[in-house]
Amino acid sequence: MYPHQPPQQAPPQPPMDVSPQTPAPTPTPLPVEGYAPVDYLNQIAPQETKRPPFTFGIKHLLVIGGGLIVFVIILAIIVNSLAGGNKTSLERLSARLIATQTVVSAAQPNLKSSELRSLNSNLNLYLTNTNRDITAPLTSAGINVTKLSKSIVTSESTSALSARLEDARLNAVFDRTYAREMTYQLGNIMTLMNQIYKSTNNVQLKTFLESAYNNLKPTQASFANFTPSD
Repeated sequence: MYPHQPPQQAPPQPPMDVSPQTPAPTPTPLPVEGYAPVDYLNQIAPQETKRPPFTFGIKHLLVIGGGLIVFVIILAIIVNSLAGGNKTSLERLSARLIATQTVVSAAQPNLKSSELRSLNSNLNLYLTNTNRDITAPLTSAGINVTKLSKSIVTSESTSALSARLEDARLNAVFDRTYAREMTYQLGNIMTLMNQIYKSTNNVQLKTFLESAYNNLKPTQASFANFTPSD
């Protein structure tokens, strides 16, 4: 090596290529012959079984049929109950009217007030006509007025009322006692008429009850307003 000879420099290196690499293209799968790729996937996917709407099996039909039978039975029980209730009330009304007329007829000779005798005579006539007119609606309801239930006849008995009136006669207070008792007795008859009227759809029966109620109302009010002289 010679003195004062400059050192040799390495030859310059070419710059590195830092440009982004273009990715290799993704190969496209070959389609199956006769099918597009999506159609092919749809074909091999499991298909959902569709049920036709509104289909009923035997179990469903049995359940529905059983429900209808139960509904019909319940409806029949309700109808029979209502009919039976009306029949019992009609028998009670007939028995009450008959028993009341017995008391009215027996009281006539014991009344001292001319006003009360006239009022009682009109009441007796009313009861005679009403007991006659009630026969038709009772018959249509299957009730024989001559064969009323013994238990109902007993419950509508006026024996206790007759006993109270006899005590009043012995104590010389018959008129005032009779007027008070008739006010109460006729009020009970009117209440029962009103109950039956509201619970029935029988046109014939409703017509009878309306007429009987309206004809009895002023008589009941007259007994309530009676002022005894004794």
